[in-house]
Amino acid sequence: MSQEKQAPKGLGISAKTFITSLLILFVLMCLTYAAVWLVPGGTYDRVINAGGMSEIVPGSYTPVEGGLPFWKWLLSPVLALGASGGGTVLGVIAFLLVVGGVFNALDKSGLMKYMLDKLVHHYGTQRYLLMALIILFFMSMGAFIGSFEECVPLVPIVVSLAVALGWDELTGLGMSLLAIGCGFASGVCNPFTVGVAQELAGLPMFSGMGFRLLVFVLIYPVITLFVYFHAKKIEKPLNPGRLIAEFTKNSAMDRGLLCFAAVLLTGFLVVFSSAYFTFLQSLTMVIVTITFLVAGAAAVSLSGMTAPVLGKHFINGILSILPAVLMILMANSIQYTMTEGHIMDTVLHYALTAAEGLSVGVRILFIYLLVMLANFFISSGSAKAFLLIPLLTPLTYGLESPQVMISAFAFGDGFSNVLYPTNPVLLISLGLTGVSYGKWVKWTWKLQAILLILTALLLLGSAQMNMIGHCGAIENIWR
Repeated sequence: MSQEKQAPKGLGISAKTFITSLLILFVLMCLTYAAVWLVPGGTYDRVINAGGMSEIVPGSYTPVEGGLPFWKWLLSPVLALGASGGGTVLGVIAFLLVVGGVFNALDKSGLMKYMLDKLVHHYGTQRYLLMALIILFFMSMGAFIGSFEECVPLVPIVVSLAVALGWDELTGLGMSLLAIGCGFASGVCNPFTVGVAQELAGLPMFSGMGFRLLVFVLIYPVITLFVYFHAKKIEKPLNPGRLIAEFTKNSAMDRGLLCFAAVLLTGFLVVFSSAYFTFLQSLTMVIVTITFLVAGAAAVSLSGMTAPVLGKHFINGILSILPAVLMILMANSIQYTMTEGHIMDTVLHYALTAAEGLSVGVRILFIYLLVMLANFFISSGSAKAFLLIPLLTPLTYGLESPQVMISAFAFGDGFSNVLYPTNPVLLISLGLTGVSYGKWVKWTWKLQAILLILTALLLLGSAQMNMIGHCGAIENIWR
């Protein structure tokens, strides 16, 4: 494989992927608008809790008039920015534009190509060991820090590395996006799903970690083997002798890479500390954005790029990434339409009413699927927790502890993040790497089915142990 094929091309949304994503999102917007007129309107009362967040009052559902003016639906991608959660969407957009600008500067400076050449030079003969370590790193980022959106800047790097190591874009996405999504779903001590949900359910923060850690340990080999067998099927041979001969050290580039890695590491350590310093949790996107901006600017400057040239490439990178903004706005408009049309609470009310007559074990699986359905419309884990946990907690009667419900919530929120076309991170990552949504689903659907069955069985077993669990070994897994 030639050096030209190894070289990254900066970030930019593939035209085919962009058009496909827009069509899918437009169809979903139309279907949602139709549902507004077919589903009766209704609403729950809400109160502001001690943390200043809005919570649903259980048992307060009241029918109201539904419907939404056509002009509101038409402008919903923009109007949604002024609704609840709009600030988060603006933060994601700003973050994405910074990523586009920095990556273009890294590409034009030659630093990205040099970094990939160096990694291939050192690890080309042990590429499958490197694959396993990268998957473990990304899964850990999701499980222990709660990172997901923050992984966007790293996805193109890993995809470029995968191509340089003789694999393809899907392999790189599996090593990064798929891994961090599944780690996020395991929720070992994920502050944005498990942490918020446990606080709302009146449980100690990150209690019940034993079971979720077991899930993490079981999922890791499943993901690794899935990516490994795909890579073995499509791999291209690498010549170890040529890898060594073709790489030439560059001290300026090395200084740039060292600076880039040091600043990124510092930023991620700050993000990691948010699990313990909760006031940082609402700032993680800002922290990662600033970190990546500083890391990129400092690295390309040390590698020899002047400030005017850096500014030019940064602006060009922002322009190349602008199409992704429209995808984010359209995806966010679906939740806005359901909320403004007063059918979100109605659907939730019908679902919870249907769950009341189910056995405890089936109720836990119902919670899993209900959260998975809600994740199609509301991608924020914290927002779903405030919406659902007060209503789901009463469904856990018959259990020694609602911890199994917390795990069902984390699973339902997390795994579908790397499946639904309404998730901005998935759409952006696919667009940046030129992989169509259809190709992604075709590649991952079997894995998604395996993970769904595996986690459902684990939840059923946990519910049974939770109902009868008075022996120390069973109780300890929930502490």
